[in-house]
Amino acid sequence: MNISLTPELEQLVKDKVISGKYHSVSEVMGEALRLLEERDACGGLCQRIRDQRLAELKTKIQVGIEELERGEGIDGEEVFAELEEDIRRAEAQMQQIEVGK
Repeated sequence: MNISLTPELEQLVKDKVISGKYHSVSEVMGEALRLLEERDACGGLCQRIRDQRLAELKTKIQVGIEELERGEGIDGEEVFAELEEDIRRAEAQMQQIEVGK
């Protein structure tokens, strides 16, 4: 079987092989077809789930915009500092668990 690809798609396939994740063009194409079949098999359900998630995300974004407009925003630097501290605490706990083993 011969197929024709646009130059962009041909380059994409080549890049996938070059990356080492796939050993051949046939392997890339096989994975692509498997994913297409999987997408088709889930039919409208996957699309409905994506649509629902997108709607939820848009709602959350709108809530955030409204909070910012009311002056209820949180300084980004403060948020990132809290996240970094949470990560440090979690890493310290993991190290303590590893030492205890």
